[in-house]
Amino acid sequence: MPTYKAPLRDMRFVLHELLGVEQVARLPGYEEATPDLIDTVLEEATKLAEEVLAPLNRIGDEEGCRYENGTVTTPPGFKEAYRSLVEGGWTSLACDSEYGGQGLPQILNLAFEEMICSANLSFGTYPGLSHGAYNAIRLHGSDDLKQLYLPKLVSGEWSGTMCLTEPQCGTDLGLIKTKAEPADDGSYRISGTKIFISAGEHDLTENIVHLVLARLPDAPAGTRGISLFLVPKFLPKPDGSPGPRNGVTCGGIEKKMGIHGSATCVMNFDGATGWLVGRPHKGMSAMFTMMNTARLAVGIQGLGLAELAYQGARDYARERLQGRALGGTRQPDKPADPIIVHPDVRRMLLTMRAYNEGARALAYWVGMQIDVSLKHPDPEVRQEADDFVALMTPIVKAFFTDYGFEAANLGVQVWGGHGYIRENGMEQIVRDARIAQLYEGANGIQAIDLVGRKLGQGTGRLLRRFFHPVAALLERESADPQMAELALPLMKAFARLQQSTAWLAQQGLKDPEEAGAAASDYLRFFALVALGAMWLRMARVATDRLAAGTDEPEFYRAKLAVAKFYMARLLPQHTALAAAMTSGKAPIMELAEAAY
Repeated sequence: MPTYKAPLRDMRFVLHELLGVEQVARLPGYEEATPDLIDTVLEEATKLAEEVLAPLNRIGDEEGCRYENGTVTTPPGFKEAYRSLVEGGWTSLACDSEYGGQGLPQILNLAFEEMICSANLSFGTYPGLSHGAYNAIRLHGSDDLKQLYLPKLVSGEWSGTMCLTEPQCGTDLGLIKTKAEPADDGSYRISGTKIFISAGEHDLTENIVHLVLARLPDAPAGTRGISLFLVPKFLPKPDGSPGPRNGVTCGGIEKKMGIHGSATCVMNFDGATGWLVGRPHKGMSAMFTMMNTARLAVGIQGLGLAELAYQGARDYARERLQGRALGGTRQPDKPADPIIVHPDVRRMLLTMRAYNEGARALAYWVGMQIDVSLKHPDPEVRQEADDFVALMTPIVKAFFTDYGFEAANLGVQVWGGHGYIRENGMEQIVRDARIAQLYEGANGIQAIDLVGRKLGQGTGRLLRRFFHPVAALLERESADPQMAELALPLMKAFARLQQSTAWLAQQGLKDPEEAGAAASDYLRFFALVALGAMWLRMARVATDRLAAGTDEPEFYRAKLAVAKFYMARLLPQHTALAAAMTSGKAPIMELAEAAY
């Protein structure tokens, strides 16, 4: 079983040396988030992830959740781990102090989420969904709902869910049938069935707060007629404690490929009492608050599992003796050399590492912009940051989970046949990673969101939030001979991305199917350039540190080596992606449906 160790050194490199996280403490409300405090919180988070959650990962996979007579029991140790999470204040980390939260930055919470996803993804789904519910209620709920429910979600006493999918509709939420009938007391009676509801029923908290999409009697057709309702498992008493059982029950849990410790439920609402969140028929805008939070969180799941796979593969490659190095024996005192000497094993390990460290840098950059969008005193700066986050959300969700699954499979490949054996733990990472490409909007939907919504929004305003800083970065770094080896390949890729963007905008306006056919290739192309920009920035930091003198020269030399690998071996994928997307829709659409 891979032994997870939080990559604290790299996290600190990104936060402090690359991004300058001390800037966050200058934002109103974040004054206490000094670099020292951030480091202290990360060190404590490491203990929870490594010592409490990671040992339960295999247990959760083997034991899974149990369903009996409408109740769900989580795997052994999960309740105790959840208690540790709550007692440590981790559920309140990035929540408003008005509701009992610690009011710390979102970027810090994001780093914490990465640790949880690496250590025990199944466990992480429970508090992760609660945080999404907290955000939706905070932004769209009435004052009464906020005062009653948010302190309970922040403290971890209660948990939250997101109830969207129904048997007949997943992505196309305009097809939902769940109904909401107004009651005389201002509440509503919710009736319908929801499926694939993560954490819909469990034994970790005393109450569960469901956010449910449903239709009012006068609702217009399609997504314009959807409203959002808060439906608790137990109706609160006047003192806020759980009261009588509401008309919501779990009809069963799914037997899944992975994340066995996370309960994926069928939820039945039979005249359940609920309260409107936001305005009637405007539920999609409120739900997107939760979905966008969830999409970024799912992207972090991809990163977290890829990091776990890398650590497992790296440790095995250092120990497993097979064959001799092609360039000559490395360890003559042993019967064979460790497989890490072989070029193809190194290729796989470097691929995983280059994606992981580039993705971590990009994710934390997005996290920092979330904080700017929430707290900066200048509304124009807040809008710019919010634009950037909106643009990058589908890229983080789709690319991180796609490459995360690739990394999990590479981890198995490094282990060879032993990676295919359950007891070694590598195959579990593959199974757990697969769902992240599917839920919160399958990755093809993320690509369509990027191409169909984000590129044209504000006549390209969102794109400029990325293109302009990258263009400035390249202009600056390409002028330095030390950086030319890294900057020039990225310049070519960036120029081609701009050309491909213009082609896509032109073709997509004429024919939406052209945009749809190119979308997935374009998203990956965009992601490769985005990671390349982060690697160029990281290489600059490493170069400067080495020039100035450092007591960690090997760390910075490794950064430069991995940056060179990324630019030489991974970034060139953009050539094939550009060729594929600009080939047009014909190779995809010409085959008649009956011929499949």
